[in-house]
Amino acid sequence: MSTTHFGFQQVDENEKARKVRGVFDSVASKYDLMNDVMSAGLHRAWKAYTVQVANLKPGERALDIAGGTGDLSRAFARKVGDTGMVVHTDINEAMLRQGRDRLLDEGLILPTSLADAEKLPFKDESFDLVSVAFGLRNMTHKDLALAEMCRVLKPGGRLLVLEFSRIAEPLRKPYDWYSFNILPKLGSLFAGDADSYRYLAESIRMHPDQATLKAMMKTAGFGHVDVHNLSAGIVALHAGIKC
Repeated sequence: MSTTHFGFQQVDENEKARKVRGVFDSVASKYDLMNDVMSAGLHRAWKAYTVQVANLKPGERALDIAGGTGDLSRAFARKVGDTGMVVHTDINEAMLRQGRDRLLDEGLILPTSLADAEKLPFKDESFDLVSVAFGLRNMTHKDLALAEMCRVLKPGGRLLVLEFSRIAEPLRKPYDWYSFNILPKLGSLFAGDADSYRYLAESIRMHPDQATLKAMMKTAGFGHVDVHNLSAGIVALHAGIKC
């Protein structure tokens, strides 16, 4: 039996996706509120920076993986305009529904797809840009997912991975204290779910650090990868260009 991590637990590989789905089924309705509470609103700045680095042009095609409630999809759609296309995807139906409904409420009708990043249902070389924000760490086989993202990109296309990462050394102890003591309490108070936010803290610690993820992206087929540390490395934006 092959195992992988679910937070700090070791679980059967085939069980991880189900367990992650349970977490996001639980938090979907409160996801945006909790992002604001947990990050003191900083997630908005991190995503705005990602949109800036994406530098999408009218007419381009973008794929938003683990798009959740649609923050990046919405911003990308405004950049590519009527002549471009943004596909909003997530593996979790509850999150995808939240995002789709929110986009519709704002007058945006985007192609929406329930999609597993490890087996993307798109043709080779279909997109100018692929993004995944705060989703890669929940994937069972990150190497397969990165290879799939590379496959669906056009030559010279860009991959943006926005994810929690390794914070600068002097801040690690207070950050750990906040993550394991405060986050679950906030989850209980605002979302009625301490366990899901305890998993969040654990999953961040188990995620590859900046240098490791950069190497993984190069192995997957990205010839050049830049790393942008945000908020002292709480979050990192990895920007890769397909060979």
